[in-house]
Amino acid sequence: MPTLSEVARHAGVTPATVSNVLRNRGRVGATTRQRVLEAVEALGYRPHLAARALAEGRAPTLALMVSSIANPFYPEFALAVERAARTSGHFVIICNTNEDPHTGRAYLDQIAGTLSEGVLVTNANLDLADLHTTESRGTPVVLCMWERPNEPPGLPCVAVDFRRAGELAGAHLLELGHRRIGAIVGSKASGIHAARYEGFVDALRAGGAPKGRVKHAADTIQGGYEAARALLESDPKLTAIFVTNDLPALGAMHAAADLGLNVPTDLSVIGITDIQLARESRPALTTVAVPTVEVAGLAVSLLRELIESSYGQAGRPTTSVPMRIASPPELVVRASTGVPRSR
Repeated sequence: MPTLSEVARHAGVTPATVSNVLRNRGRVGATTRQRVLEAVEALGYRPHLAARALAEGRAPTLALMVSSIANPFYPEFALAVERAARTSGHFVIICNTNEDPHTGRAYLDQIAGTLSEGVLVTNANLDLADLHTTESRGTPVVLCMWERPNEPPGLPCVAVDFRRAGELAGAHLLELGHRRIGAIVGSKASGIHAARYEGFVDALRAGGAPKGRVKHAADTIQGGYEAARALLESDPKLTAIFVTNDLPALGAMHAAADLGLNVPTDLSVIGITDIQLARESRPALTTVAVPTVEVAGLAVSLLRELIESSYGQAGRPTTSVPMRIASPPELVVRASTGVPRSR
């Protein structure tokens, strides 16, 4: 396998110049850059990533921590992150915590700062204290999809106004004429979906509608199925169900079908996020879309800025904690919501 020095000799430049061209750094003239790239192609040179990491004390990879790779949202988000990271020559390591904080801490201890230059975190059930510890050791951390823009977490983050998403969902159901509305929250009462439910309740309050029954469930299709059955069996006159995420919303539609209810004629269902399955379900799920691709791009960009700056370097104080605010959520009306029919 050819070495960087051999590429340099072939191109008639120094090894440092070859490194600058391959990492898109430094000032290299167009003619020299082209000569280096031709040498790389002619010799079939490929950088040795592990050796580079040891030599430079940094790895050309970013770690993305997710709570469950089985949840379709996370592969979609990971794909967007990978595309954004690739523009800067970074690779992405997916760290699936399986909703286990001990696994998450193990990833932070073993990967952060060694196999990865920085860490992106998306609802991975990690304690903020653990992330602060990682940051204090010199590895930048960025929280993705932070759900409360008005309550900064004390760590760099990209925030989405999920409370507003809940408001949009509630307002949509009220505009259709629904008043008996149940809710399924895909987390504990104080969990990550709390802001979404709070926004939904705000909409009901503003519309003069009563707050209906609420069930807290696992953020899965099965969790949504079980919660919807419980809601509908306890209150058969419900005409709509608001769900804080698309996956359990799909489960709610399955439960309605098993109970002999037509969606949306007998029961309207609305979710939040707009995953691919929401578009492909039958009926297609009405939801409040969040800017997933935009968030991924902002998160990668912010993490790269932190890596290149002194932010988070061990022993170096910071003056402020950056937050990027993504575009507002948007209502996407599909076939799972309609005007209520009295039952």
